[in-house]
Amino acid sequence: MGSVSVSPAETEQPAAAEETFAVPEPDLPWVTIVHNDPVNLMSYVAYVFQAYFGYSKEKANKLMLDVHHKGRAVVSSGSREEMERDVQAMHGYGLWATLQQDRA
Repeated sequence: MGSVSVSPAETEQPAAAEETFAVPEPDLPWVTIVHNDPVNLMSYVAYVFQAYFGYSKEKANKLMLDVHHKGRAVVSSGSREEMERDVQAMHGYGLWATLQQDRA
């Protein structure tokens, strides 16, 4: 009877790719960020901030100007679930929004 030999290449495990993942800090809040886009009018963006978040006209305009001039603005903060809800709402209004954990 012949014996079956296994080559070393068949038995070695591939090297695991070294990836670093940011581990969420449990005590840091999450934020919703609205990004600038070439589609929506500045007045519409300010309207969305007033209508959805209940911000005053002044606060909504300040955030809208941050989006316009700086390319983004943090529009809300809280738990991850709340920020996921806010991001979905911004998408529903046609705005480009993301969430991330706030930085210390």
